[in-house]
Amino acid sequence: MSFLHPFHLAIPVNNLEVCRLFYREVLGCKEGRSNDTWVDFNFFGHQLVIHYKENNSEEINTNPVDGKQVPVPHFGVVLNMKDFNLLSEKLKDKNINFIIEPYTRFEGLVGEQKTMFFNDPSGNALEFKAFKNIDQLFAK
Repeated sequence: MSFLHPFHLAIPVNNLEVCRLFYREVLGCKEGRSNDTWVDFNFFGHQLVIHYKENNSEEINTNPVDGKQVPVPHFGVVLNMKDFNLLSEKLKDKNINFIIEPYTRFEGLVGEQKTMFFNDPSGNALEFKAFKNIDQLFAK
């Protein structure tokens, strides 16, 4: 079986138009098909669909990782280091309120990576990361 096929993820949003602008304008995702209740995007080569859901009332939980409180659930992509740095600067320029500011996690250890966490306008937590050595993505 080969790997690295695009994934499909559908998430709830409480304001379709605000989130549509966020994914398209802030994150730079190309918009695909849509109707009155959903919009799909090319999310860094993957299919992300935002679905309108009134008042998403799921409780936000966190898990301690590397001394930080990581939101669970969350989703995102692994970028190369150049793209991570460009995106983190773009987000800072757009005054994104980070849950966890961009920083280096597991410095000097197997799996060293840069990571950052932030919410979309509906409170869905996103994580973007980049590994110092991508060959360590699944290393123990």
